[in-house]
Amino acid sequence: MSESTSEVNKDDQYNTDYQIGQDNVNVLGLDFHNPVFPISAIMVVVFVLGVLIFQEQAAQFFGWLRPAITQSFDWFFVISANIFLIFCLILAFLPVGKIRLGGDEATPDYSYPAWFAMLFSAGVGIGLMFYGVLEPMNHTLNPPLGLETGSAEARSIGTAASIFHWGFHAWAVYAVVGLALAFFHYNKNLPLTLRSAFYPLLGDRVWGIWGHVIDIMAVLATLFGLATSLGIGANQIAAGLNYLFGIDAGIETKSILILVITLAALVSVYRGMDGGVKRLSEINMVMAGMLMVFVIAVGPTALIFSGVVSNTVDYLSWLPALSNWVGREDSGFYHGWTTFYWAWWVSWSPFVGMFIARVSRGRTVREFILAVLIAPTIVCIVWMTTFGTTALDQMDGGYNGVVNLITNGNWQPELSIYKMFEALPFTGVISFFGMVLTIIFFVTSSDSGSLVIDTITAGGKIDAPVSQRIFWCTIEGLAAIALLMGGGLGALQAATISTGLPFAVFLLVMCLSLYLGLSRELRRKQFA
Repeated sequence: MSESTSEVNKDDQYNTDYQIGQDNVNVLGLDFHNPVFPISAIMVVVFVLGVLIFQEQAAQFFGWLRPAITQSFDWFFVISANIFLIFCLILAFLPVGKIRLGGDEATPDYSYPAWFAMLFSAGVGIGLMFYGVLEPMNHTLNPPLGLETGSAEARSIGTAASIFHWGFHAWAVYAVVGLALAFFHYNKNLPLTLRSAFYPLLGDRVWGIWGHVIDIMAVLATLFGLATSLGIGANQIAAGLNYLFGIDAGIETKSILILVITLAALVSVYRGMDGGVKRLSEINMVMAGMLMVFVIAVGPTALIFSGVVSNTVDYLSWLPALSNWVGREDSGFYHGWTTFYWAWWVSWSPFVGMFIARVSRGRTVREFILAVLIAPTIVCIVWMTTFGTTALDQMDGGYNGVVNLITNGNWQPELSIYKMFEALPFTGVISFFGMVLTIIFFVTSSDSGSLVIDTITAGGKIDAPVSQRIFWCTIEGLAAIALLMGGGLGALQAATISTGLPFAVFLLVMCLSLYLGLSRELRRKQFA
């Protein structure tokens, strides 16, 4: 690929003399963008040190921050998520859907199985392990929309509400960012950074202060979104060690886990995309598939199979009501779950979006959108149905292991999957297997995230020195530890929401910019 964009784009509206990496600084074997790398690094390091030094004050601040944002901007997050989904569906069926990422002659770099494994494991792996049992049970026992607990409607919406958080809306956010990055990089040869997606609106100003702000915000959003996932993974792994071996699950254990698994991620970082991320992603998918097949086989098999159909129907039927932001009185669900999820997906979008873009060259716009929206949603439906139906069936049969974790003030969500395994055969073996799977998901997310952040802070270069990815991988782990010490899971979620709020504004503007870019490309092809 040519480093100069002017040669490629001399016949359309994207003439620019900017060269990828022209603002980079080369010193001590490093190759980073100035000022995106130093400003991002300094801000994160100062944040980590500040939280570690002022833990009590940080805990109080984060305890105030999350409800303040979710209660004031709930409407904005829900409207934004709806816009992203509608926008993706419109693009898929417009004539621009025929545009191929990378040009008419481009062919996919990865097969469908490899492509799907990478985007799925990087996008939702740890979360599904943590929430796969918890959400269907919680939303059935504490149903949204003011439904009565124990009613037929509550049973119908329990798993459907879980799928709602992991389905079309989540992947629409990723699709917007991934498609914008892929199009402007592969078709216009602009740097693989968030600023490039705004070129139709800002022109060459994206190489100045506006572009710096966009990329720095993308780095911060990605890092704190990842820190939340790493903190969730550490909580679940620590709970598994305590459940299986009696090891204390306190902050010290969680911190050690994050450090050890970050070291493992560094090895994957060193091995690169194909030797590290791709291989781990494929291992993730095989192990996750084995775990799900086991639960289907020893659990309520017939109920699970019928539940896949009924939960899909329920998800689609409850989708309009759950997507509504007017007159909501179910504040516990609306603020504590939906608003947080939409902010989480927005903060994750530079990470997952850029990762999807990196592996999606050769796909058409229509193929890209439909695959990214539908395929992961189907897997989420099957996963939530398998684990949720099994836990609900156990409750109906009189086993209250999971129920006791989410009722009577005994909130221990990190133990939910292990308590579900407790009522299945080979409890110890399958619990250990699930814990190992969470660890590998953990490593994959850390590795993928450091790769993406490094690409942004290297000015769009995808072959920056490995030492820079090692730096970001390390910082991600330290940020997760700092936030756990400064308020636990609530602090992690507050950091995610606080960065997701301003970045959601960027994504809405990105939709307009992407549409303009695709429309101009279509006209150029028609009159070529």
